Amino acid sequence: MNRQLRQIIATTDVHSTFDSATPMLAYLDDARAESLIVDCGDYFEGSGFYRLGRGRIEREVLTTLYDLLAPGNHGWEHYFEPRLRRITVCANTIDDSGDPLFNRVRIQGISGRRVAVTAVMGPQAFNAIPVDQRSGHHITEPAQALREVMLEHHHHADAWMVLSHSGFEEDLKLAAACPFADVIFAGHCHSDTLGPVHVGDTLVVKGRELGVGYAAAEPVGSGWAASTCAFPHTSTAPHGLTALLKEISAIEQRLRSAVGTVDETHRNAPLDRRRLLEEIADRLHTGLGADAVVLNETALRPVQLGDTLTFGDLLAIEPFGNQLVHAFLPEDQVEDYAGLLTRLAEAVGPLVVAPTPLPPAIHTVLTTDYLADNYLGGRTHGAGLQLGQAVRHILTANPIGADEGGDK
Repeated sequence: MNRQLRQIIATTDVHSTFDSATPMLAYLDDARAESLIVDCGDYFEGSGFYRLGRGRIEREVLTTLYDLLAPGNHGWEHYFEPRLRRITVCANTIDDSGDPLFNRVRIQGISGRRVAVTAVMGPQAFNAIPVDQRSGHHITEPAQALREVMLEHHHHADAWMVLSHSGFEEDLKLAAACPFADVIFAGHCHSDTLGPVHVGDTLVVKGRELGVGYAAAEPVGSGWAASTCAFPHTSTAPHGLTALLKEISAIEQRLRSAVGTVDETHRNAPLDRRRLLEEIADRLHTGLGADAVVLNETALRPVQLGDTLTFGDLLAIEPFGNQLVHAFLPEDQVEDYAGLLTRLAEAVGPLVVAPTPLPPAIHTVLTTDYLADNYLGGRTHGAGLQLGQAVRHILTANPIGADEGGDK
């Protein structure tokens, strides 16, 4: 394809959402002739398509339609696969020796301008990567890393584009610290704030998440303009992606299978994940005899529930395959439960705790393997139950522990 690039199109936080993927895939396929296609991270994980496909669909889409990627905390390991690593850029991720984990910048011609495209990951996002996956990996301060890359390459570039996996509010600060950036494409934030927002001469903008839309930037006069759009509806599949869409359809059929009738207290309503986790924590505390239960609200995703709970619903609600484990509390923090929970909430978001307040002199809690390995003192032993199983038991009014056969 003889491409004449005139704009940049950026997606973010797609999270393996392919149940209505044709509009996104068709638009990107058509736009490639005139657009540099980029992503701001977290293309992987978050739905049953990832749990069943193990990243095959995402890998094919990214290597077929995209030019550059920022790494995300979800699916971190995939960005090191050779085909994806070649198109991944990041200015502030390094190994133990201080060497960059990825290429730091790509210079691309757009409408006659030399455009430098780089990326950064925020500390909160990096620390959310499972600890075993980021062993030997580190990040540096994002603004400082951007300034260093700019000074090294300023004579090669007329404009600077930043793909950020940090969160919109953090990107507003980044724009103030790095006024040389023309556009910062935001990701990781899971908010309704899209922009574009002006910070001096820098634009901060974010595409709609979960494959719903995109952000775009193009040269206007001596500067740049940015916008956000939804992918236009279409049922016409790109010819070159027919096999991929067949695989998506096959997985979609599996995800439609029913796993139970939704309990009337949760039926025909958007899932209240906090309420659901409170029910789970209470039953785990009383039913399994755990001294205490600590779960993070972001372990679950809100979905619209109907009369029947499908396999896809279950994997959309709990997309990460968390195991429940008994975990040691850090010895130096066991006397300060309030401080420990505050620090944990700052790292992972709102917590659900049972009982409240925590009883004195406890040394272990029942929690997810993710929280145990990343933020607590390490697991002691498994509870023999997945969080997804607990979700299923509550939503279909089965007692926890009644069916230990595992998720379908």
